[in-house]
Amino acid sequence: MNSYERIYWVVRRIPRGKVATYGQVARLAGNPRWARVVGYALHVNPDPEYIPCYRVVDRMGHTSKAFAFGGEDVQRKLLEADGVPFLPDGRVDLSVCQWDGIE
Repeated sequence: MNSYERIYWVVRRIPRGKVATYGQVARLAGNPRWARVVGYALHVNPDPEYIPCYRVVDRMGHTSKAFAFGGEDVQRKLLEADGVPFLPDGRVDLSVCQWDGIE
């Protein structure tokens, strides 16, 4: 399995209502130094219906400014539809919804 396939495998496991950070996905995919690679892989997501890349945020809980599938607001709307809470400053509340990596 190549690096992108491992990343997609991890992202597919993030449950509805939870998010993971780029670094967390990198660690779970086998290399903690791949956070940037995770971003590249998600930008070229071949199957957004089954690989929920919108569930990946930065380490502070910010959504992507260049969300590949419709812009920044689309990622937030998708996360809100999943039941993900946001803080008043617009960040995802990681203390409530960060995925623990266990299904």
